[in-house]
Amino acid sequence: MVQIKREGIILKPTELGFENKGVFNPACIRKGKYVHMFYRAWNKENRSTIGYCRLDGPLKVIERSKKPFMFQEQDFEYNLEDPRIVFLDGKYYLVYVAYDGKNVHIAYATSKDLKKFEKKGVISPQITYHATADILRACSLRLKDRYFLFESHFMDVVGEDALLWDKDAFLFPKKINGKFALVHRILPDIQVIYFNDFKDLTLDFWKKHFERLYDFSILESRYWYENRNIGGGCPPIETDKGWLLIYHAVDDMNQGKIYRAGVALLDKKNPVKVLSRLREPLFSPEEEWEKKGNVNNVVFPTGTVLFDDRLYIYYGAADQKIGAVSLDLNELLNELLTSKNKP
Repeated sequence: MVQIKREGIILKPTELGFENKGVFNPACIRKGKYVHMFYRAWNKENRSTIGYCRLDGPLKVIERSKKPFMFQEQDFEYNLEDPRIVFLDGKYYLVYVAYDGKNVHIAYATSKDLKKFEKKGVISPQITYHATADILRACSLRLKDRYFLFESHFMDVVGEDALLWDKDAFLFPKKINGKFALVHRILPDIQVIYFNDFKDLTLDFWKKHFERLYDFSILESRYWYENRNIGGGCPPIETDKGWLLIYHAVDDMNQGKIYRAGVALLDKKNPVKVLSRLREPLFSPEEEWEKKGNVNNVVFPTGTVLFDDRLYIYYGAADQKIGAVSLDLNELLNELLTSKNKP
C-alpha cells in the first residue's frame, strides 16, 4: 500500500482579471531548488490563459505573475488550456491545448531559459471526427465500439463538422528509439505517436498513424474507476524500472463524473508495453475543495517533480485550485512490481 501525503492547496484564484475564476492543471518542472509552474488561469468571462509562479522547493510559492504568462495571439487560441512541460535535448517544450471556441487543437511552444517561449503552432490533425472514424473503421478493425460512440457524442454536441477531439498531449522527456514520442488522447484511450521532427506531423502522417492506432495505444480502460475513459496526466517519469505514467481516469456515475489519478509502469524501449498498473486509484477527490468547485469531484494530475526520492504530484482540484500530494517513489515502484499489479 502506497502512503500518500496530502500537501494541501498550493495555489488559489486571485481577484486579478485573468484568474478570478480558477487556477488549475499546472505544468511543473524543477530547475535547481526551484519549481516553475505554468498553470491554466480561468476568468469569470470563461477565457483561459496560462499563468506562472515559482516555488522554492516543492511547496512554497515565492513568486507569482500578476498578468498572463502566455495569452491569446492567434484565432485558434480563444482559450489556452492544460499545459504540460518537459526538458528534452537542451530545450523546454510546453505543449498545451488551444480551444478556438468550437474545436480543440494541440499546440506547443519552446524555450531555452523558461523565461521566453516561442509559439510553434498547431501540431494536431485538422480533420473531422467523421473522417477520422472512417479511417478507423476501414483500417483498425480491432478497435472497440466505444471509439465510435465518442464520435457520435462530439458530432451531436459540437456539430457535424466537429474536428477530432484530441487532448491531454505531452512529450516524453527523452526520445524513444531516436524519435520524439508524443502522448495524446483520442477517446476513450491513451495513445502515442512517434516522429523525427515536428514538421513531420502533417495530416497525411496523422492519417497513417490512425490506420494503425491499435498498435499505438498505451492504455485503455480496465478497472472500475476508469469506466468512462482515461487520459494523459503528467509527462512520464524515467526510472530504472521503466516509464512511470500518472494519468487521469473518469468514473461516470449516476451522480456525475468523478476524476481520479491512476498510475502505470511502461517499458523503457517500447512504452506501449505495460509492465504493471495499479488496480485502485492512486488518489481520489477527498477534500471539500476537491469535491466542490467549478467542476465537482475532480483531481486532475498534470505535473510532477522529484526532491530526493520524494515524488510531488500537482493537480487541478475541482477546476478551481491547485493541490499537491507526495509519496516515496521507491515505495510506489515496489507496489507496482508486486505480482497483483502485473498484467
